[in-house]
Amino acid sequence: MSALRKVLVVDDDPVVGKSFNRVLSQDKGYVVVTAQNAAEALERLREREYDVVFTDIKMPDMDGVELTERVKASRPWTPVVIITGYGTTANEQRAKAAGVSDFMRKPLSPEMIEESAAHALLEPARPRVIQLPVAHAEEVPLQPLEGNSSYKKMALLLAAPFIGLAFALLLPLAGIAMLAWLAVQALATPTRLQRAKAVALFLVAPFIGLAYAVLLPLVGAAMLLWAAGQALMAIPSVRKMLMHVKDIALFVAAPFIGLIYALMLPFVGITMLVSLGVKAWMTRPSKA
Repeated sequence: MSALRKVLVVDDDPVVGKSFNRVLSQDKGYVVVTAQNAAEALERLREREYDVVFTDIKMPDMDGVELTERVKASRPWTPVVIITGYGTTANEQRAKAAGVSDFMRKPLSPEMIEESAAHALLEPARPRVIQLPVAHAEEVPLQPLEGNSSYKKMALLLAAPFIGLAFALLLPLAGIAMLAWLAVQALATPTRLQRAKAVALFLVAPFIGLAYAVLLPLVGAAMLLWAAGQALMAIPSVRKMLMHVKDIALFVAAPFIGLIYALMLPFVGITMLVSLGVKAWMTRPSKA
């Protein structure tokens, strides 16, 4: 019994089902099951698999094309043949778009039934081609792949810690050297203002060097995270997730950024005013 081909015939005319049952008998290798409408046919399909489905195109509630679409959505490998007495071009175009295997026009003959069943069972299942809407396609734009992009990102990821270490070791020395050069230049023109600048530079130089030593490892770590982020952003799904995380992080950090501005800007203004006052005092003409 398992070798018999299972055929589902959907038609509100019981004569059609009896015709299929008479032509496609078990002696010819078929088992015919009938359904009076599309809802009953879908119930039959939930209960068992069928090798081929024959359906009338004109039925109450749900027509044969809609039934074909439902069948193809859940079982794209199942061939569906449309039985029609209304062979209009519009109906055929709808049926072809739904993925039907063949058409049978009433009145049916035994030869038509047997030939159509054999043809439908020999036809390989056609895969459904699902096109994404344009809005979805724009969410993840396709970008051309560069030949060495993966190797470049991997190299940056591996080199980032060493770059950060180089910044941490070398830039404090570079900063101190620049301060020393400025101090020497100031001492070469011994005016009162230049001497004051030189003294100030010498006093703040250790703190600037300490700031470099403390902060630049963080710069290296930030570069490492940036390189890792660039590598992850090459993956579309991860890129989309990181964009959401970035938006959330900016939303959370905004009040603290505003607070920092509110606290720091008055000190910046006071420092600028003091600098202008000291400069004016240092450049005032001396009394004879």
